[in-house]
Amino acid sequence: MTHARLSRCYYLFLLITFPSLLTNLALSTIPKQTPPPVTQPEYTFRTQPQTNPNFYARIIIAMEKENSANLTYMGRSFSELSVNEDSSAFSDCNSDRSGEFPTASSQSRRLILACAAENSDDLIRQLVSDLKSCSIDGQKQAAMEIRLLAKNKPENRLKIAKAGAVKPLISLVSSSDSQLQEFGVTAILNLSLCDENKELIASSGAIKPLVRALKTGTSTTKENAACALLRLSQMEENKIAIGRSGAIALLVNLLQTGGFRGKKDAATALYSLCSIKENKTRAVQAGIMKPLVELMADFGSNMVDKSAFVLSVLITIPEAKTAVVEEAGIPVLVEIVEVGSQRQKEIAVSILLQICEDNLVYRAMVAREGAIPPLVALTQSGTNRAKQKVSLIQNFRLLMTPGPLLQLTWQFILKINVVLLAIF
Repeated sequence: MTHARLSRCYYLFLLITFPSLLTNLALSTIPKQTPPPVTQPEYTFRTQPQTNPNFYARIIIAMEKENSANLTYMGRSFSELSVNEDSSAFSDCNSDRSGEFPTASSQSRRLILACAAENSDDLIRQLVSDLKSCSIDGQKQAAMEIRLLAKNKPENRLKIAKAGAVKPLISLVSSSDSQLQEFGVTAILNLSLCDENKELIASSGAIKPLVRALKTGTSTTKENAACALLRLSQMEENKIAIGRSGAIALLVNLLQTGGFRGKKDAATALYSLCSIKENKTRAVQAGIMKPLVELMADFGSNMVDKSAFVLSVLITIPEAKTAVVEEAGIPVLVEIVEVGSQRQKEIAVSILLQICEDNLVYRAMVAREGAIPPLVALTQSGTNRAKQKVSLIQNFRLLMTPGPLLQLTWQFILKINVVLLAIF
């Protein structure tokens, strides 16, 4: 074995063992501070995260513009560890699922769509008129066909709205017939895919009926209502109205109890809505931390990224920091730093830094969970971000009350980092 290889092994051994030993020794010198009582649920962590390559898709462009954040810690900016890469963590909500609605026959559907291509304006006017029919079956058929027209031909979305379909569809959203309600919600969702329709849908009074559907509807109705509220929330003024209508607690419930699609749609909607402070507070009060921590702890859920990004927008308020500690979120975040994907590690680091800011008790808790060695190990990547991670680790020395031994420990760790980055 060459001298260079021996040197690398020696430095790697020091990196793995010495920081942990010195950190534990330093922690033993800190006066004990009693953290808030925490009930520690048991989580089963996987040694390696599982990632579904088909899981990631583009986020809604408007959401990305509204929610891009530049996180700061101790007065310093860490833009590369913000949610700037959230664009592949969320996928668009839509109703494009085969078999979602029954039709009289596939031949009937093809005929209607063919007619729509040739003379869509006349057909749309007829369907809007049928929405006001006294026959529930007639209303269902009209709502179903409007939903299909809006789904398959984007240019029809504006035509349908201009033909006066929005208000009668909102009436269907409030229907006591569960199937009719489902058809109405999904048609509204597809119309909301057109940016020009969002203001009309909101001003026509759709928010409260959609929130009621989120509470009382079928599973598909709830999922599509969550997506429709997400679309409307891309207008800043609608975020306040949606939050004050009671949607946040219902979305938190869907995040906790829904199927995979329901959890995904709820997380995406909450991510958008919680960009404003009052909705963050509502989400924390509704108990969002428990499902978020549980989903982040389960690498097989395909929800680690989404949950972490939702937490990243919440963690800026003190109530969220307290709640994530009470729900045993710190060990989960440390586990993500250790075994998560590169993106998961970076967002977990940014959340941990937010938690530790201005709180000595939380800093000590993070250190005792073993966060320092994996943070040091992140600097071995050799990427441009590794340089910024070194800066983060320099700030992380403030996890504990400064003292001569701790200062010596951190000076040694940082020198080892510099040497390792130079070697590897």
